Amino acid sequence: MEKTLNRIHPVSDPEATYFLQVSWEKDLGTGFGVILSDGQCAWTGTVSEAEISREAADMEMNRGKYVEELKKALISGEESSDKYNFAIS
Repeated sequence: MEKTLNRIHPVSDPEATYFLQVSWEKDLGTGFGVILSDGQCAWTGTVSEAEISREAADMEMNRGKYVEELKKALISGEESSDKYNFAIS
């Protein structure tokens, strides 16, 4: 299993710091797990392969391109931090 951990500062609360861990087996396109923490609380979830396909279709985006964008946003870390914004709700 592969894992990444990134620090994020959401646009919804730029002074806050959150930590986002993403874990996956084969590649991100086959589904992945997420853990989001503010240092005191943690929230977990999973995204299935079917959900990834459905979201790509909803966005009218090629599935492969959508998975590449997910990789950039969720696991690329600091080099992508100026290209993607996160909002916590």
